[in-house]
Amino acid sequence: MGRVVCKRRAPDAALFVGSGKAEEIRQLALQTGATEILFDQALSPGQQRNLERHMQLPVNDRTFLILEIFAQRARSHEGKLQVELARLQYLSTRLVRRWSHLERQRGGIGTRGGPGETQIELDRRMISENIKRTKERLSKVKRQRQTQRRQRERRDAFNISLIGYTNAGKSTLFNALVKARAYAADQLFATLDTTTRQLYLGEANRSVSLSDTVGFIRDLPHGLVDAFQATLQEAIDADLLLHVVDAANVDFPEQIAQVQAVLKEIGADDIPQLLVFNKVDAISADAQPLRLEDTYEIEGLQTPRIFVSARNLTGMPLLRQKLAEIAKSATDLNDLQLIHPEPSGDGV
Repeated sequence: MGRVVCKRRAPDAALFVGSGKAEEIRQLALQTGATEILFDQALSPGQQRNLERHMQLPVNDRTFLILEIFAQRARSHEGKLQVELARLQYLSTRLVRRWSHLERQRGGIGTRGGPGETQIELDRRMISENIKRTKERLSKVKRQRQTQRRQRERRDAFNISLIGYTNAGKSTLFNALVKARAYAADQLFATLDTTTRQLYLGEANRSVSLSDTVGFIRDLPHGLVDAFQATLQEAIDADLLLHVVDAANVDFPEQIAQVQAVLKEIGADDIPQLLVFNKVDAISADAQPLRLEDTYEIEGLQTPRIFVSARNLTGMPLLRQKLAEIAKSATDLNDLQLIHPEPSGDGV
């Protein structure tokens, strides 16, 4: 309905944008008939409460919007548990705002508090218990994933994880590589659940494990990173990260930087990467790459890059060949270490 940009040296403690800008937003909402106001930043519970009182409209922030999208996308038991945990943790800090109409104290001899206080306490306890139960159920899922990973390690599997900014085409690429039917759509966070399939690479004469993971986004809320730890663990334990980039998006350098920031946060920034610039079919004719394979600098390091189109399969044979080379070199290295093990510290 409308968009307002506010530049400040620091957020206003009470209204985030200041009283003058808040009034401007309120008037714009009245003129356009907007029924809700969204902030593209995280608001504190106090700021959210003050803004709603000032504007007389529901006010929500970036974290709430991402959680709502996640809730619509979650399909598996694990995905729903992770979204539920993140939503409960978010809601637990907003109880004062939600129950503000019950905060009045009730007078009378021997009365210490009103029903509002009791309601808040009950609600906090209920959410706390739900968070505890959800964490316990997620820990079971995490243990199951650890068992699956140990089985892959025993089989000496080479693990590849697809990572990248949301809507870069990871699931479409995954389907093209392993002939799977993972859900893929032109929307944010189409994939919330990790899917793992075996990919046979004829050039290396071996199979590798390929995992499709949740997409990253700018300013990913910390609560979501914590809640999706079980899913993101697939990236942490990978031998190779296929970093999928939307080559048709003019902001791809910023998106690469955001993905690198999340990788650092989860401790996966030192895992080797292969950049896959997807959607070359959507690039204009004058901007097409001269070669399908080159390198791209990430944080001072030249990273191998391949241009593909997961939709019309441009560059896919080259990608499979590159994956086979990497998997084969890893196999040869493991064989070499078995034949010539490194000497231990005591010289034996």
